[in-house]
Amino acid sequence: QVQLVESGGGLVQAGGSLRLSCAASRSLFSMNSMGWYRQAPGKQRELVATFTGGGSTTYADSVKGRFTLSTDNVKRTVYLQMNSLQPEDTAVYYCNAYIVGWGPHWGQGTQVTVSS
Repeated sequence: QVQLVESGGGLVQAGGSLRLSCAASRSLFSMNSMGWYRQAPGKQRELVATFTGGGSTTYADSVKGRFTLSTDNVKRTVYLQMNSLQPEDTAVYYCNAYIVGWGPHWGQGTQVTVSS
């Protein structure tokens, strides 16, 4: 099992930036994948960006070129740098980790609100 604690959400104007952090209770190397999803009001939860165990990174088309996923393995933390934020990026952002045999794990979510 793994516990995930998110931080860094908030209110920002369109065109601004935020950095989300997700601290894990175990080594990032023990995860098969780790990244971020988001859920806007009235919409389904969707993938934002994720690392896979094979070392590749996947981004949603809507965030490519604006968002960057990175890790600090010593701090066991995954970061999502979000630049050029737009109102449509407003959502609750959830950290996700998947471990084979244990399945998906979720953080509590952090609200990101982008005003126009």
